[in-house]
Amino acid sequence: MVNEARNAPGGDSQSDRFEGSSAAPLPLTPSEDRQWAMIAHFGAILGCIPSLVIYAVFRARGPFTAQESKEALNFTFPLTVLAIVLHLFSMIPGIGWFFAILVVAIWLFLTISGVRAGINANKSRPYRYGLNLRLFR
Repeated sequence: MVNEARNAPGGDSQSDRFEGSSAAPLPLTPSEDRQWAMIAHFGAILGCIPSLVIYAVFRARGPFTAQESKEALNFTFPLTVLAIVLHLFSMIPGIGWFFAILVVAIWLFLTISGVRAGINANKSRPYRYGLNLRLFR
């Protein structure tokens, strides 16, 4: 009964509601563009996942977001992989404490660098990390 009402002529079906809407996403406004670029840099506290998601979702919607999320991804990806490998080494009895300290140092470096970059991105200034591998072009 419910399906018949949805498919009835003049009914409110999915195809009727979205007729005329564009399949392309809307471009970001300048403030949204700046906001997502800032979040991509601030996401360094969580590693490379936030910048990867923002780059994948918003790169076609805003040029500043595309540029800054790619920069953040290029910076955070190698350090995140290194932190994961060092974390695995930290489980070695006897010398694991040394690797654990290195993991914390990497996390602090990522966090401080991401905050500095995010502040610049919030001011609409492109940020370039001093040490950055250009893995994603």
